[in-house]
Amino acid sequence: MAIGLHWVMALALVGLFVVGLYMVDLPFSPQRLKLYNWHKWAGVVVLTLAFLRLLWRLFRRPPPLPAAVQQAMPAWQRAAHHATHAGLYLLFFAVPLLGWAYSSAAGFPIVLFGHWPLPDFVPVNPDLAEALKPWHARAAYAMAALVVLHVGAALKHALVDRDGLWARMSPRGA
Repeated sequence: MAIGLHWVMALALVGLFVVGLYMVDLPFSPQRLKLYNWHKWAGVVVLTLAFLRLLWRLFRRPPPLPAAVQQAMPAWQRAAHHATHAGLYLLFFAVPLLGWAYSSAAGFPIVLFGHWPLPDFVPVNPDLAEALKPWHARAAYAMAALVVLHVGAALKHALVDRDGLWARMSPRGA
């Protein structure tokens, strides 16, 4: 379950980030509206998956790093490992919640899959919307940076250290 959620969220986050970058520069059009709605729907799905992933992690603790890997890692790498994971979990929630708050404040409610209206996260307030918009973007960029760091560390363990850590979360295990 943990491996499956990891990879589904990984693909969804990359897709959301790429679509987000693309859609913000589009002129007002049906295509832009469609992408914004898709982006919001996917964000709600990611928020739901993040909640499921957190619940799974709380009730099914991941196994500790293998002793050989822990001994070979300098203390700063172990600290970076924990900080990166904590930051990712924080941003799994912060990015979609900031987006939902921005959408609500801007007066554009989320209607999940075009059928289920979600409650507004905050009241309509154009000033609040303008304040929230850059925070959603900043949080998304911060998450992208942590994802790049996470991928780089995973590749280091797979290609340089060859310590078997990659195999623990390999998509083949999902």
